[in-house]
Amino acid sequence: MEAHLIQIRDQQKEIWNRFSAGWKKWDELAMNFLKPMGDEIIRLLSPENSDVVLDVASGTGEPGLTIASRLNGGFVVITDVSDGMLNVARENAAQRGLKNVRFTVADVTELPFEDNSFDLISCRFGFMFFPDMLMAAKEMHRVLKPGGRLAAAVWNAPEKNFWATASLSSIKKYLNPEPVPKGAPGLFRCAESGYMADIFHQAGFKDVKERDIDLKLITGNTETYWNFMTDVVAPVVAALSKADKVTKEKIRKEVIHSIEMKFPYGNVAIDANALVISGQK
Repeated sequence: MEAHLIQIRDQQKEIWNRFSAGWKKWDELAMNFLKPMGDEIIRLLSPENSDVVLDVASGTGEPGLTIASRLNGGFVVITDVSDGMLNVARENAAQRGLKNVRFTVADVTELPFEDNSFDLISCRFGFMFFPDMLMAAKEMHRVLKPGGRLAAAVWNAPEKNFWATASLSSIKKYLNPEPVPKGAPGLFRCAESGYMADIFHQAGFKDVKERDIDLKLITGNTETYWNFMTDVVAPVVAALSKADKVTKEKIRKEVIHSIEMKFPYGNVAIDANALVISGQK
């Protein structure tokens, strides 16, 4: 892998290790938020009892742990570039009494597995952050058995994800951060229709399908929303770390106001949308 891609990978490893405590704190809320994509990934993969499954960029363990809970004889290998996130996944597996799970710190562009090792691969919200997405897809294709399936989820367009843009638009207004270069890792990097399908095709997958899934970030109130976003959403945390206290408070008030305008009676449940892409080796 090229030097600048290695640098991106190492930076991301540092970021996710640093954020692992926040993800542990908010794991229940976050996993409820992301569950519809995990459910769709599992539906598309349709795991059977004896399957050997790889979950890439698993973070705190999903959807790999749910897949493991449905197997009888098979097992799931859960991987992530961050050992801090995998430590949370290990705790979650232990709490659920799952014995058919293995954990490996791994770079998706250099998977430490033999060719044709897995029946299925899941990847929920990993592709947007991979330094080289095509290389990652080719590695997944390599370690899949012939006929094996991959299913992945990425965020759809910004206008369909107010849960993120409610904060990011105010940050842009007050801090005017440098624009993310086209193709650089980021939340909406893979949002263009057909973009991920093209990567799957280039990597050698066939029968590629893409559909969008609606979901909601349910925080109940605006303060919980703000605390969640400023604990675990990397672009928000990174931008606010450069703001002084006065500016940060202006941003906070504006963001909360924008949420309250949509949910004047509380019960905050913010719309979101993701793309789920699947293919077969």
